Amino acid sequence: MQETAEGAGPFTTRLTWILEDGGTAVWESRPARKRGLLTVRTPGGPEQRSRRADNESIARLRRLNHLAAGAFAVGGALFAAGAGVAQFGSGGATGVWIYFAGGLFFNTGGYASLLQAINAPRRDSAAGAPAARSRRWWSYEPGRIDWLSTFLLFTGTLVFGINLLSSLLQGLSTQQTNRLIWAPDMVGCILFLISGHLALVEVCHGRPGVRRADLGWWIVAVNQLGSVLFLVSALAAFTRPVTGSVLNADLANWGTLAGALCFLVGGVLQWFEHP
Repeated sequence: MQETAEGAGPFTTRLTWILEDGGTAVWESRPARKRGLLTVRTPGGPEQRSRRADNESIARLRRLNHLAAGAFAVGGALFAAGAGVAQFGSGGATGVWIYFAGGLFFNTGGYASLLQAINAPRRDSAAGAPAARSRRWWSYEPGRIDWLSTFLLFTGTLVFGINLLSSLLQGLSTQQTNRLIWAPDMVGCILFLISGHLALVEVCHGRPGVRRADLGWWIVAVNQLGSVLFLVSALAAFTRPVTGSVLNADLANWGTLAGALCFLVGGVLQWFEHP
């Protein structure tokens, strides 16, 4: 049985087997993780049938997917509301607490995404359906692109939490503001960008490109756009040491609002990417 692997660097994102009966079996990282699918093409025909994992895996994947999708949608909505309050309202503690609540939902969505990668069904054989694994709450698998991407995403949400907690502190100097609020914000944005790039590599099986017919690609692309906008916002929120004012408050607020809406849209789209 001939096997062909695709991916980027040390990561394998798609495996294709030529079966003994002349057909092919295809395993792809994201469909297997999100939907528990292994696609089999029968010999002599264009039709495809997708073999799903067992009912236990399907139920687990669906629960985790809905939890992650809902958490990112609500978190994005709260971040957009917080940015709106900062831009059009009186600002102050109200906007900070809205951001903090949104950050908790982002934490939840990040960990649910990581759990989905950890508990993704694994293939026992080329032609067999993906098999369930015993439930796990943690693993260390940096050689898997889905694990690494979701781990960096979850870590980014935790770093954003440091930024949000520090925002509740009063009487910070300019240096403390940049060190405790701005620096974690930048680190979180960079982690989100790296995670999104790995996710694009995963869905494109190598160099990132455009895959208009792939729902997974749209989810990843929209979220990556949101990460870019978050980075622009973070750069604009740097506090000048001399004047004590941010570089561009309007750009910081609008960048956060637009980026949050991207994650809101990505969460809604992810709701439909289930078994």
